[in-house]
Order: sequence, then structure tokens, then C-alpha cells
Amino acid sequence: MIPTHKIALAKTSSSLGWLLVALGAHTGWGLYPVFARYLQTVSHVPTFALIALGNIIVLVFVAIFYLPHIPRRVYQMPVLWLFAAAAAARSITNVLASRYTLAIYVQLIGLLTPFFVALLGKTFLKERTPRFTGVALTLSTLGSALMIGADADGMGLTSNLREGDWLGILLALASTIFLAIYMVLIRRSAQKNISSEAILATQIITLTIVMGGLSVSVGENWGSWLALTPSDWAVFITFVVVALFGANIGQISALKHISASLLSSVMPWRMVSALAGGFLLLGERFTSPWQVLGALIVVGTVTWYLWQQQTPSKPVPLAE
Repeated sequence: MIPTHKIALAKTSSSLGWLLVALGAHTGWGLYPVFARYLQTVSHVPTFALIALGNIIVLVFVAIFYLPHIPRRVYQMPVLWLFAAAAAARSITNVLASRYTLAIYVQLIGLLTPFFVALLGKTFLKERTPRFTGVALTLSTLGSALMIGADADGMGLTSNLREGDWLGILLALASTIFLAIYMVLIRRSAQKNISSEAILATQIITLTIVMGGLSVSVGENWGSWLALTPSDWAVFITFVVVALFGANIGQISALKHISASLLSSVMPWRMVSALAGGFLLLGERFTSPWQVLGALIVVGTVTWYLWQQQTPSKPVPLAE
């Protein structure tokens, strides 16, 4: 008989391993807006063609390894198509946001997702609002305002944003809301016993069709792919492997072995990933101490908020 302490140690090691997989997935999602912004603004790849071709490549893998094992009856469930619509809206707004404003701003606003999930979960799934949601949302909004509102020389809080930045920020906010809807629908899909593989396949198929259709309808020039340099292609391949494929597969695999709350607890790592990638690939950086302070407030608040959700609340003693 295996000693109890050895079983516990094995479980701990396994959880740690899958937590590292989750960290890798968050790294991929953090780099998503960095790669998307580079390919659109530096490589000049058309927006919808970028996501369409990227998902076509991922679809080949999904078609070979996933589709044959997914029962066809799953596709008759309305919740799966609502999820597909949310995934498409999320992707469109996210990639457009990356075109118009800095990747670090897109990722910063994306850190507000847990709060929108909590509010939507209460409204549509009748779930109880997690503790400290109001406080955390207020602090995160303050931190975001410091980051976005600080001027370039760090001497005040007057806006230094261009018109395109404001459009990108609004698109990033819309993308965050669609991501929250997306996550709530994943919860609903789990209640309907829809497998994660079916969810991924539906997402990839939908994005391929929608993005390809949008690209053709607006007349994007696919010939621009022929003008890419080897370094541009290297960034695109990395984008597909790390962000489109790796982040999705890593997240789905991790969720099979660790809880969603534990997966969410390392979500602030996305901001770190976006900051590092934005600096190395795009030369993006903070230009004032206020922005650094704002980023620290947001990352610290989200980390504290998600950690609190894993800690059971103390029972309220009955009045004697």
C-alpha cells in the first residue's frame, strides 16, 4: 500500500506541473495583442486575413485530431452557437483593438475580465457575486485611469492619447465584455456536458468562416502575404503556434486537471507577458511613474481578488 504522504506529494507535483502549463497558456494570451499589433502595423497584414489564415492552420490540426471524436449531436445545442458568436465578436474586437492602440493597454483592460464574469454570472447564471468584487473593480478602474491618463513626461494626469488610442481602448473594453460572455457560456456549456474539444473545434471553425468572410467582403488584399519578409513570417508562425494554438490547447488541458479558480489566479501574468513582448517586439514602454503605479495597482488588485476567491470565507457567528 502506498503511503498517504507519497500520494499527497504526487498530487501536489501534478498540480504544480499543470499550473505551469496554465502559466504558459496565459503567456500566450498575453502575447496575442503584441503579435497582432506587430503584424498589422509593421508587417501590414490585413486584420481579418491575419486571423483567418491563422485559424485555418490551427483548423488543420483540429480536423485531424479532434473532429473525428466529437459526436455530431453536440452541434445541435444552441448554447454552443451562442458561444461561437461570442468568440467571433471577442476575436474581431480584440484584433482591431491591437491595431489602434498599444498592446499593453489592450492587455491591461483585459485584466478586468474576472469582474465582468462575476457580474454576468450573477445576472444570467444566478451565481453569487464573489467577495470584494466592488472594491476590486474600483481599484482596477483607478489603476487603469492612471495608466491611460498619465501624460508623456509624467508631470500630470492630462490625457496624452491619440484619437486612434481611444478607439482601440473602446474596442478593448468591448472585447473584454465579449470575453466575459464567452467564459460564462463555457460554464453553461459544461453544465450541458459539452466537451472542451467540441468547444475548441466550434471556436476555430467559426473564426475561420467569419474572419475569412469579413476579409473577402471588405476587399482585403491577400497579396500582401507575398510581401512579407522572413522575419515577418517568423512572427506570424510564432503567433499561430504560441497564441492561437498553444494558448488554447494549454488552457483546455490545464482545466482538465486544475480548477478554473486556480487557472484564473495566474491571469495577471498576461500583463507581464504583454509588457515584455511589447518592449522587445514593438518598443512599447511606460513613459511616466504614474503609468507604472497604475499597472502595479491593476495587477496587484486582480491578483488579490482572484486569490481571495480561492480562500473560503469565514462563517458569520450566530447572535447569541
